[in-house]
Amino acid sequence: MVHNLSQETSIINQYVAEIRDINVQNDRLRFRTNLERIGAVMAYEISKHLEYQKSEIETPLGIAHCNTLGSPVVLASIMRAGIPMHQGLLQVFDHAENAFISAYRKPDKRGGFEIKLEYVAKPDLTDKILILCDPMLATGASMGLTYKALIENNKPKHTHIAAAIASSEGVAHMSRMFSGKDITLWCAAIDDELTVQSYIVPGLGDAGDLAYGKKL
Repeated sequence: MVHNLSQETSIINQYVAEIRDINVQNDRLRFRTNLERIGAVMAYEISKHLEYQKSEIETPLGIAHCNTLGSPVVLASIMRAGIPMHQGLLQVFDHAENAFISAYRKPDKRGGFEIKLEYVAKPDLTDKILILCDPMLATGASMGLTYKALIENNKPKHTHIAAAIASSEGVAHMSRMFSGKDITLWCAAIDDELTVQSYIVPGLGDAGDLAYGKKL
């Protein structure tokens, strides 16, 4: 299932507009803050689709009957661009366990690139809710490899993938790759164009560079 939050009007539309805006992007703190806000809003939207259980909570004056999360949550992000969104998710799911993974494009001799994974730190995901975030979902190749690396040897109950901006091609790729699996894709916006260099248009540029500065 794919949720495109840009089809509804909410404050997340304002945050997406600002991370796209070339006149706002030079403020790195604001860029990171807006990614955190997008992560927090997406966490709230995802929370509506999780399982809850009835719990009895003791207060100073009696017992309150409350709905609490029925399964533990694990938050995962692709470094480095995913870290601000991860922080936003963690503001909502503050009891969650956490996972981190590195993925980057390595140019090849044909002028293309391959996706390299070099670092994975994760808890046991068995029967837990996995929420995996990255600001940009371009081709979907990085996200697909990251997901496979995370679930190796232990399978979550359900996975929610969150992207601030996705390409329609990347969304289609993910839908084909994960057809029939327990995966839900959340996007704050979906753009139609993807360049030959796999940049989303209009997109926003390089989220990692905008958040933390240009890399060599």
